[in-house]
Amino acid sequence: MLEQAPESEPSKTRASARAKRPTMADVAARVGVSRALVSLVFRNEPGASKETRDRVLRAADELGYRPDNAARLLARNRSMVLGVMINIRNAFHADLVEAIYAEAERLGYEVLLSALGPTRDERKVVEALLGHRCEALILLGPNAGTDYLAELGAHTPTVVVGRRVPASGVDTVHTAENKGMRQAVDHLVGLGHRAIAHIDGGDGPGSAERRRAYRTAMRDHGLQDEIRVLPGDHTEESGEAAGETLLGDASLPTAVLAGNDRCAMGLMHVLSRAGVVIPKDISVVGYDDSHIAHLSHINLTTVRQDAEQMATLAVRSAVERLDDRRLPSRELILDARLVVRGTTAPPRS
Repeated sequence: MLEQAPESEPSKTRASARAKRPTMADVAARVGVSRALVSLVFRNEPGASKETRDRVLRAADELGYRPDNAARLLARNRSMVLGVMINIRNAFHADLVEAIYAEAERLGYEVLLSALGPTRDERKVVEALLGHRCEALILLGPNAGTDYLAELGAHTPTVVVGRRVPASGVDTVHTAENKGMRQAVDHLVGLGHRAIAHIDGGDGPGSAERRRAYRTAMRDHGLQDEIRVLPGDHTEESGEAAGETLLGDASLPTAVLAGNDRCAMGLMHVLSRAGVVIPKDISVVGYDDSHIAHLSHINLTTVRQDAEQMATLAVRSAVERLDDRRLPSRELILDARLVVRGTTAPPRS
């Protein structure tokens, strides 16, 4: 039987070095300074000259040392993590999350996502985020009751995006829904439309405000007899169902305001499949201006919500509430803006 040659001392030393994770003390020994001074450098606190900082960082890089931020934060009872609740089927939520990451990183925070699903309601999502030691919560379009959100805000800094919530300790960031819908109705009326229907967003965020604004704008234009609200929600399926309903009528309305872009997509799919030409036969307007609305083959006229600004304000609100738990509740309202693209045109004569 062949005997394995004994491992040489140099190779043993290299193996041991690979197995041993470099420490802050190793960095201090390499530079010839105290461990406390190295700690100041990695905490980015005053007390070390620029030359010393450069030497410490260079030594850390050479040794392969990385600060154990998790342990440091745990000692300070901080996680520096913001928990975000999302609906992964909502394209606008994807736009919000992208901007949330950017602002959180700028402020020194990490982001943890938890998604709604058939077996995961909002309470499960929130419990999962809190279980992972998220310091604050950013809830995108929640449907939870005001009492529950107020209870949540009482012990965890909470920001709700896309919906007005009159709850103590909870900040809200949303668009001026009434202005957005008013612009959409004004645009269609200006093109010559009168038979303008609205697909309701159900209990989705902002839906009640959009529904009221639609009715008010139609009445203001003297079109109260043309008001028609079709039941729906913020999904493609609701748009498809509304489209099937309209196709079963004796005549189509000349324009439809969908509850959001996803609903508009479902509507357009059913109508196009039935041979209805958009916007020649019917005009369609969405709401959100999610990234799918920009696609050239969709080119959807829609009411724009500024995802980047909403996300930025949400993150800042969460961080400010972490810094001062005594802050009063704040409602941050952004302007809505109609973006006219290729799905609206004058009605057929």
